Amino acid sequence: MPRHRRRRASSVINLNTGHGAKAGNHPYPARTPVLMLDFGATSVLVTTTASDTVTASDVDFARELASEAHAFAVSVERMFLRSSTGEDAPA
Repeated sequence: MPRHRRRRASSVINLNTGHGAKAGNHPYPARTPVLMLDFGATSVLVTTTASDTVTASDVDFARELASEAHAFAVSVERMFLRSSTGEDAPA
């Protein structure tokens, strides 16, 4: 059975979490929620496949996003604590 390789991204957008970066969940009574990532001049809206229904794939993605965002937060906190205590970051 042939192995499938993941395609490499053809472009990358780097959004830095500097001063003023915000993330917010916007639930709505008549449509599916919207996750907003605001980086000042650039905003990213994460929505479901359709505005009136949620699919199993939408739920899977939301869970994956939450898991990876949590892992990102843990990594950032760990590096911050290391730098604030004067410990060297691993090479």
